[in-house]
Amino acid sequence: MQNTLVHEIWPASRSSRMAQAFMIVAGTALLALSAKVQVPFWPVPMTMQTFVVLLIGITYGPRLGLATGLLYLLEGALGLPVFAKGAGLAYLMGPTGGYLFGFVVAMAVMGLLADRGWDKTRSGVLVAMVIGEVLIFLPGVVWLAAVVGSEKA
Repeated sequence: MQNTLVHEIWPASRSSRMAQAFMIVAGTALLALSAKVQVPFWPVPMTMQTFVVLLIGITYGPRLGLATGLLYLLEGALGLPVFAKGAGLAYLMGPTGGYLFGFVVAMAVMGLLADRGWDKTRSGVLVAMVIGEVLIFLPGVVWLAAVVGSEKA
């Protein structure tokens, strides 16, 4: 059952496929823009992306969230300037790679939580957001430690 905000606005039907495609592309555009709003930090810049990832996850649901995350990674892997500082497969495999892959997991899991009604109360949203942050930072920190060494991560 799909109970997320996006599915309330555009219920699943054949005519809503275009709207869903628009939402996915709009989500990747929002992710790309939020990557450019950053606080300089090394080796991984701090950006507004985690907020946008959490927002997409809790509002899009698991399918649209997952599709948005995967399209975002594909855009970056193909060389589009959607990441904070770079593009291409080399950037995706660099220090920020774990966070980027964590984005996809967080969006999908938060969408599942929203489908189960966690987005209906403030406390549910808060707990879902914390879970989303853990799903972003856990693979991010592990990947970062593997790339730059645990003493620098």
